[in-house]
Amino acid sequence: MSTREQILSKVREMPSLPLTATRVLQLVQEPDTPFSVLQREVELDATLASNVLRLANSAYFAGSGPIASVRDAIVRMGTKRLLQLVLTTSVAPLTSQPLRGYGLRAGGLLRHCAATAIGAEQLSQELHLNAPDYTYTAGLLHDIGKVVLGTYLEVDATPILELAYQEGLSFEIAEQRILGVDHTEVGATLLEAWMIPASVVDAVRWHHSPDAYPGPERLVVDLIHVADHIARVSGTSADADGLNYALSAQAVERIRMKPTTTETVVSSVLRSLDEICENLSQ
Repeated sequence: MSTREQILSKVREMPSLPLTATRVLQLVQEPDTPFSVLQREVELDATLASNVLRLANSAYFAGSGPIASVRDAIVRMGTKRLLQLVLTTSVAPLTSQPLRGYGLRAGGLLRHCAATAIGAEQLSQELHLNAPDYTYTAGLLHDIGKVVLGTYLEVDATPILELAYQEGLSFEIAEQRILGVDHTEVGATLLEAWMIPASVVDAVRWHHSPDAYPGPERLVVDLIHVADHIARVSGTSADADGLNYALSAQAVERIRMKPTTTETVVSSVLRSLDEICENLSQ
């Protein structure tokens, strides 16, 4: 068995999403699901319901006035936003672990992923783009493959970094050369096993190579690609791969990014990030 096959086989050993999160994901994709069914599903898991309400009342997610119940959250925020809250609280324990192979301390990956999710939404708003509602989810999950590689396989990033610097390669290409696979493919494979919608899986798989993306939903891929870069330059990532990724000039051009956009988005991200991460760590 090749290194690539060994790594991808480890995906099957990863923890699945919590049952409630899987059920909510299924229900939200059914357009006729009554609010009462979603409410009951979330409230069956008291810890999840508490975390969802705490996050719903954070500055980033909250609307006008406090949200006092799960039903209140569904009615005022909508089912798609509820799913984002459920996935955020469900994925947080995985992304909060130290990633030994990537040199990330506890909570480091969660912080970077949350920054990318917020940044992608803020990019869309700042540039007046009609991004789909799964943009935040794609940003949140974009580096989930690092959990498999860095925690479950404890991949040593040293030879990958050495190859990247010696030959002037981006980090994911060096991963492919050393491992036969990179964290984007590993992440996409995991999300497919979790039955996450294909549009989100595609954004995760192609977020470092948006110009090669063959599908129709290029906007989200571009937004995640650029938001990932903005999250790095804003100091929300301290992993071993650092800034060793190539920013696509074509992606920047396709979303019609302005010279002042980065500063505005970074400001928006930093205003919300600490509170969201603090809520998720409780």
